Amino acid sequence: MTFTRPLSIAAVALCLAAASTGTLAQSKKELVAKIVQLRQPAVERLARSIAAQPAQSAMSAAGQAMQFVPADKREALGKQVEADVKAFYEETEAKLRDSGTKNAAGIWGPILEEKFSEDELKLIITWLESSAAKKYEQFEPDMQGQLTRKMVEDTKPSVEPKLKALEQSLKNRFAAFAPPAASGVKPTAPAAPAASAAKPAAKK
Repeated sequence: MTFTRPLSIAAVALCLAAASTGTLAQSKKELVAKIVQLRQPAVERLARSIAAQPAQSAMSAAGQAMQFVPADKREALGKQVEADVKAFYEETEAKLRDSGTKNAAGIWGPILEEKFSEDELKLIITWLESSAAKKYEQFEPDMQGQLTRKMVEDTKPSVEPKLKALEQSLKNRFAAFAPPAASGVKPTAPAAPAASAAKPAAKK
């Protein structure tokens, strides 16, 4: 009987400690989720940037081929080419954006949880000029690079057929005007930039 009270107090203390630890862990996960949510605009900018690469390549190739088109047909053909490339860009950008949204938490989350404390995550969320924000920027290029590679990997099976279809469409449009040596229009598929080349999005 003499040990009942001390044991009860110890048990309560252990329960409180366990509950406190669980609360802190959940709180940190919520902070990380909030950061990922706040970084959604950066994911969307990244998707636009990746999708723009093959679209710009296609437009550049089309512009070179346009010199072989009779002047009176260039305006109409130019509008058709522009519409083709725009449709390709919009569909590709949407796929990349969906991939980025789906994968950001899984790629960024573990890094944020491991590298930053709860207090640092709070500082990041408010985007204050602080050592925590600078530390976040230190790891962001690697996180963005990993996500870029994942987005390209995820969308490659569906994007490549569309890119080939766009290439063939452009070839068909210019086939009647371009000489055999200049009939090829070959935009390049999007490629994931090196992690060191990825830049953090501007702070708000």
